[in-house]
Amino acid sequence: MTGPAPGGLPISMGDVRAAAGRLQGVVNRTPCQSSRWLNSQLGLEAVFKCENLQRTGSFKIRGAYNAIASLPDHDRKHGVVAASSGNHAQGVALSASLLGIHAVICMPTDAPESKKAATRDYGAEVIEYDRQQETLEGVMERVAAERGMTPIPPFDHPAIMAGQGTLALELWEEAGPLDALVVPLGGGGLLSGCATVAKALSPGCRVVGVEPETANDWVLSIARGEPVTIDPPSTIADGVRTRRPGNITWQQVRALVDDIVTVSDDDIRDAMRRIVQRMKLVVEPSGAIALAALVTGAAGIPPGARTGVVISGGNVDPAVLCEVITAA
Repeated sequence: MTGPAPGGLPISMGDVRAAAGRLQGVVNRTPCQSSRWLNSQLGLEAVFKCENLQRTGSFKIRGAYNAIASLPDHDRKHGVVAASSGNHAQGVALSASLLGIHAVICMPTDAPESKKAATRDYGAEVIEYDRQQETLEGVMERVAAERGMTPIPPFDHPAIMAGQGTLALELWEEAGPLDALVVPLGGGGLLSGCATVAKALSPGCRVVGVEPETANDWVLSIARGEPVTIDPPSTIADGVRTRRPGNITWQQVRALVDDIVTVSDDDIRDAMRRIVQRMKLVVEPSGAIALAALVTGAAGIPPGARTGVVISGGNVDPAVLCEVITAA
């Protein structure tokens, strides 16, 4: 992959800092934690950014609130629409509620029931769709056109990307300079924002994105040199089950990220067990994927490196969590 571009990227460090100002007092400043046992197993000094303890249970509220709070009054009046398997849905739902804006959330029929229920509890109207028949972008655009609402995409938007980057800003403020940063990768909004911060504050930091091996649209796209679309993937990590990189996130990731790697569902399950058993944290499969890349060695982080590890969320279906833990 290429090195950092000199300029002209979709977002800058200034955008992330502006987002941090909007989010002050709205989102939790989530803790950074470490595990002596995990460090001994990994041969690293790992610092975990625990967004599973964020409001709504994931990092997604950061980008959602930043995007909605940036809307002009006219767009706010007509409401917002989003499409998501769960975490972005909850982030948009709560953000809209806090700002007094009506939100419609399009959710796939196979999204975890716990995430659908939580989205409704935050005050949003939920419309279900079949992800085998409609794309995430397509259903969102359809409802936006039908109702005159403003779409809030889950990742491919500068304000979303900048908002997600605020978690990395907090990580650097608490942990100091890092040698490496490992981040879950779906559409690329989180990775884009985090890479922006990492390269600005620690230019030599190795930034790695991690996706499931069965949802490897980024790996395939990098190999081809342009975004490609894959068939609807099947993976336990439903939060990163994307089919294509975003057009805007593609630019940011290509410029700033050092590597993109994959891990298997079994690797993700193993990482979930390690986090639950050793750190006593509830984590969803997507939230454990960065650790999975460290455990397997896929991330390629050198021994002894001070490494930031993003735990992106904790909204796991109880049945899935029980299955993973009892299978140990």
